[in-house]
Amino acid sequence: MENLEELKAEILNQINQANDLKQLDDIRVAATGKKGRLTEQMKSLGALPLEEKIALGKQLNVIKTEFEAAFEAQKKILEQKALNEKLATEKVDVTLPIRPEIQGRIHPVSKIFEEVAAIFGQMGFTVAEGPDIEDQFHNFNALNMPANHPARQMQDTFYLNNDPSKPFDMDTAYVARTQTSGIQIRTMEKQQPPIRIIAPGRTYRSDYDATHTPMFHQVEGLVIDKNITMAHLKGCLYDFVKAFFELDELPVRYRPSYFPFTEPSAEMDIGCLKTKTELKVGAGTDWLEILGCGMVHPNVLKAGGIDPNEYQGFAFGMGIDRLAMLKYGIPDLRTFFESDVRWLKHYGFTPLDFSSMTGGLSNNGGLAR
Repeated sequence: MENLEELKAEILNQINQANDLKQLDDIRVAATGKKGRLTEQMKSLGALPLEEKIALGKQLNVIKTEFEAAFEAQKKILEQKALNEKLATEKVDVTLPIRPEIQGRIHPVSKIFEEVAAIFGQMGFTVAEGPDIEDQFHNFNALNMPANHPARQMQDTFYLNNDPSKPFDMDTAYVARTQTSGIQIRTMEKQQPPIRIIAPGRTYRSDYDATHTPMFHQVEGLVIDKNITMAHLKGCLYDFVKAFFELDELPVRYRPSYFPFTEPSAEMDIGCLKTKTELKVGAGTDWLEILGCGMVHPNVLKAGGIDPNEYQGFAFGMGIDRLAMLKYGIPDLRTFFESDVRWLKHYGFTPLDFSSMTGGLSNNGGLAR
């Protein structure tokens, strides 16, 4: 048998001088593997007398325990050393852009917001904002909607108790705004004509199917000044739809309609071609209703603090989600709100696809497909 003290000192010295994990593991195998030096010493105990076997066995077990402790200690040191070296050589600058794979996408609704704002901004409109939770005056009363109007029924409108400490009272309750028209009233209250605004934002109604969702997006426009006529309204909207759909010519027509807050009122249709599989805007002999519009009702002007004998104006409203469905061929409105990353990767836009009248709308980068 070898001199055990010399064997122990030799092995511990090798462990302490190991430079990497592979070298350390080779030392372990050479010492305690199937044919390792300590293993061979343990096997040779069987040929010794009993008393020597017991004494040397204890000594070998002590050496093995010290070896294992030294091995684990050195292993931790070398693992930390390897990790530090790896971190030093594999640093990643998280401020750099992700290339070539582009991960983020702009939602089609956000893109339509940009496009609508760019077009009307070129016409001199400014963007106005207002609260999502409205009182009934700004959401209904000021818009010439009587108390018994169907739109005010609870099956269509989300009501919120304005005082939780008291029983619910539908007459005084707040509402989740059913349109952004309340922003028009608030603008008239704060600003005297001339007024030229668009009011985009979320709106809420109790409805859910392929073309309706409880929360959707809408943009409304308001122009008030002296001598404003229906011709101004038609010209404004015609220029908008041509710019939005990026067509030089687009057939349009106006059908008489009814809205409490405008008189006269109309719905605007655009020419299209409808088939079972697609809808092509600007071609064919079919028609598609796209928005409602009209001249602002005198009662609405009065509610906003503007003299209807001196000023008049026009207003219009359209669904931003519907515009996105038409322009980008999206068949189901519900998919807008389902947070499906695959859907967003297909229909979304890269972050640098800014919409402007000079840089282009959807053609500035296009769909990220």
